[in-house]
Amino acid sequence: AGPAGPSSAGAGGGAAMDLFGDLRRMNKRQGSLYYQVLNFAMIVSSALMIWKGLIVVTGSESPIVVVLSGSMEPAFHRGDLLFLTNFHDDPIRAGEIVVFKVEGRDIPIVHRVIKVHEKGNGNIKFLTKGDNNEVDDRGLYKEGQNWLEKKDVVGRARGFLPYVGMVTIIMNDYPKFKYALLAVMGAYVLLKRES
Repeated sequence: AGPAGPSSAGAGGGAAMDLFGDLRRMNKRQGSLYYQVLNFAMIVSSALMIWKGLIVVTGSESPIVVVLSGSMEPAFHRGDLLFLTNFHDDPIRAGEIVVFKVEGRDIPIVHRVIKVHEKGNGNIKFLTKGDNNEVDDRGLYKEGQNWLEKKDVVGRARGFLPYVGMVTIIMNDYPKFKYALLAVMGAYVLLKRES
């Protein structure tokens, strides 16, 4: 009976060691997963903080936009990335390129100011036109609106990077490409986690 005791305890000890080893490996995997989730959350929160910081610094609700049409060629081409500011103290002048929103349209428009009407009380109204368009933008404004006001302006172009926004345009024009890109990124994360 004496020899059987240590032998069974040894077998039980081996099983316990195997269980602890399994738990240790599982905890490493879970720890790796938690680390990856935490890392991803930190990247997303950092990007959001940078975006919010740009909003505060530039005074624009959209400090970076992509040109979606060819209406401003040759100044800007489709896919150019624009950097905007929108300081309310700066007066709007003819010749300036503005990004504006019109009621009833979801996507902001990038066009040049061609006329400015300034009243004595400081109220400013202006008219825009795309450099590559034949006519002004009155047809784009909401019905009955002939002029834009400062409240319609999202930002004013201060700089650009040519064609950097083409990825955004491709993803909007070809939704299958967007899903394929997301699938590749997801597969990369999963494969990276396993290795």
